[in-house]
Amino acid sequence: MKHATKDPYTVTVIEIGKQVNFTEGLEFTSLTYTVVAKKRDKEGWVKKDVNLLNEITGYAPKGCITAVMGPSGAGKSTFLDGLAGRIASGSLQGRVSLDGKDISASLIKRTSAYIMQDDRLFPMLTVYESLMFAADFRLGPIAWVDKKQRVERMIEQLGLSSSRNTYIGDEGTRGVSGGERRRVSIGVDIIHGPSLLFLDEPTSGLDSTSAYSVIEKVHDIARSGSTVILTIHQPSYRIQMLLDHLIILARGQLMYQGSPKDVTYHIERMGRKIPKGENSIECLIDVIQQYDQSEHGVRAMAEFALTGMKPPPLAAGNISTSLISPTPPQQPHNRRDRQSSRKRLHLQSSDHNDNEFDHSVRTPSRSFTSQSGVVQKLKLTPSRQLNNLKAPLSMSLSPAYYAYSSNILHDTPTPGSSDYTLNEDEYRTPGDVGNTMVYYKHIGPKYANSFFSEIWILMRRNFINIRRTPELFLSRLVVLTVMGFMMATMFTHPKKNPQGITNLLSFFIFTVCLFFFSSNDAVPAFIQERFIFVRETSHNAYRASSYTISGLITYLPFLALQAVVYALIVWFALSLQGSFLYFFIILFMSLMSTNSFVVFISSVVPNYILGYASVIAFTALFFLFCGYFLSSHEIPPYWKWMNKISTMTYPYEGLLMNEFHTNNSFGTSTNGHNISGFNILQSLNIALEESKKWQKVYIMLGWSVLYRIFFYIVLRFFSKNQRS
Repeated sequence: MKHATKDPYTVTVIEIGKQVNFTEGLEFTSLTYTVVAKKRDKEGWVKKDVNLLNEITGYAPKGCITAVMGPSGAGKSTFLDGLAGRIASGSLQGRVSLDGKDISASLIKRTSAYIMQDDRLFPMLTVYESLMFAADFRLGPIAWVDKKQRVERMIEQLGLSSSRNTYIGDEGTRGVSGGERRRVSIGVDIIHGPSLLFLDEPTSGLDSTSAYSVIEKVHDIARSGSTVILTIHQPSYRIQMLLDHLIILARGQLMYQGSPKDVTYHIERMGRKIPKGENSIECLIDVIQQYDQSEHGVRAMAEFALTGMKPPPLAAGNISTSLISPTPPQQPHNRRDRQSSRKRLHLQSSDHNDNEFDHSVRTPSRSFTSQSGVVQKLKLTPSRQLNNLKAPLSMSLSPAYYAYSSNILHDTPTPGSSDYTLNEDEYRTPGDVGNTMVYYKHIGPKYANSFFSEIWILMRRNFINIRRTPELFLSRLVVLTVMGFMMATMFTHPKKNPQGITNLLSFFIFTVCLFFFSSNDAVPAFIQERFIFVRETSHNAYRASSYTISGLITYLPFLALQAVVYALIVWFALSLQGSFLYFFIILFMSLMSTNSFVVFISSVVPNYILGYASVIAFTALFFLFCGYFLSSHEIPPYWKWMNKISTMTYPYEGLLMNEFHTNNSFGTSTNGHNISGFNILQSLNIALEESKKWQKVYIMLGWSVLYRIFFYIVLRFFSKNQRS
């Protein structure tokens, strides 16, 4: 093996005999994403395959910002989702490698962070608390002092020191500014130092100053050693100066890849001119749209980016006057840069000075394989250096990219070209094992914390949110308290006659309905947190099971408080019989089962409207078949199953059994006979055995657990931010 020098034109030849792909950053080959769409033709609606991504090959260098741009419908977000492993397995074709090693979608999720376009944060947490909880989830069981230091450094790095103790806020609560909120969103996802960072439109909705501030912080993150890929729409000139690598797409095809500074040169090679003062990137997108609207389509531009084949000229009507102006084009490089970039690069050492190039940007080297099978590791210099190599080389990234013909323009940039240099000593050292090169990379456990640690962290966050938004549980407590006093005054000391028995039955069924309806305001509970849950679990911050159990444990004391307050108010006022403890347990289990049911419904429906509509519909059905209007033996056989699944059946029957499971008289019938409690239960077809009382409790507990299991299944398998 020949030792490499630090000269930027040196090529290291590694005589191992096998092709090796070794690069720093993210590399992707032939990414293709096809969906079935309905289109209308002469025969009506037919299903056709549509390529949202079409054979996209390229790379995103480490330590740089790679910006994905293009006109509307270009496939930018789809491309970002494909790289981030957010497209279902089997739907995306192609290969993705990180630092020269193939990587699966699940592994990408563990080593990356994905910043969504919308900021999904808890509004009643402060900036410091949001970052601290992110550190708890992502850093694992390290010392609290170390987590705090990491958070403090992150706050300083993101420029959030002045808003450290400010609430995130929302529409109803004043909080941090839009730019600060976006930086907090970035901070919570990069607190663990991911090697990959994906951002979907990070400047969307921000003013120019805030947008520049966000990209400036992202630029610093990239320079710290991360591979940053973002989608962006119409960046300002200041933001463009912070972008290192550019990928332009159209109709799911690659239009350009390289330095933003070389866009002008790319347009020149097509015979176009850019007027002085105009933005070269916007001009290129204009040209792409012109070809898209012409008979040639964007495929002509894709071929030009792929092979250097000059696209056919457009008709006069399709050419924008701004792109044929005689005004001399802007020169992204000085004369010396242009001359040096057009030189042929030979497979030998060179003594040329490279001080005119920017060495602050870290970009991977590329690997090639000669016809003899000898791997030659080529140190790339600024663009347009691959087309005239002396040795017959093929790009290991995609051989089809460099099948040149006589029509290819000389020195046309290609997706394999690099616009920066990198010192050889900045490479990570691979290990030699026989005739292969093994790239060692330590991958930690799937989750940073243990199962019980996750539950404790989630519970602490839940209690903070509840403490700062007490209206959710206070409103239920106030409703139950007020209704308890009203019931106590209306049904106080029921008389010992048939009307008194009817009043007691009305009191019990109203209590069951009241407790069911009091849980309806839990519909927004998960709907509000759904996107936060998806964002956090998409990178394995915690398990869906931990989230399910922590939510249940958090609610238990509040549900118990509501049940005991109502029970104390009505028990003595109505002179109820039986066991007070059992009365309380029935009310508590009723709240828990209905709360679990409502939370499950909120995980299935997409919005509040459908959530409330679904809960009200099921409430009516459960009320109808609970046994109050028709006893269980009078319900038609084909509807008896509704009586069994109604969550109102069991608390209603349990309350009746607790009150009437006695020989005491509750009045006299019209013929003068005493009506005992057992007579009442028998007339309602309710079991008389004492053991059946606790069976009702066990069944309600079972329904609570079952609905939570359903809730977990929805979270685990159906609440993923992933394309099919």
